[in-house]
Amino acid sequence: MELQKLTCEFTVCKVDDLKQVDFTRTFVFLSKTEDEISLVCESAYAPPTAIATEAGWRALKISGILEFGMVGVIAKLANLLADAGISIFVISTYNTDYILVKAERFDESIQMLVCNGYVIN
Repeated sequence: MELQKLTCEFTVCKVDDLKQVDFTRTFVFLSKTEDEISLVCESAYAPPTAIATEAGWRALKISGILEFGMVGVIAKLANLLADAGISIFVISTYNTDYILVKAERFDESIQMLVCNGYVIN
């Protein structure tokens, strides 16, 4: 399987108002439930008025479009990283999935995945 390194750093935020979100940016991941509004965005564009933030994330994108019937794609990646003690934050879109890893463990994550047969671009 092929993964693509994204070059920017991300921040995970909890916001209380969608007006705080810059939807013109390339990467804006938003989820809303009855309990919260969560935002993942480029760190440089994290809303300064966010309720809470967790900065310092890097991301890998699973290349290509994933069919809904595919089983275990995230589980395999998550298990490999968990076995190395590396925490992840996963974002799924209609087409694919993104694995976020804290920046200080990103290079280690890439090395571990390459050693296990993944191609990283």
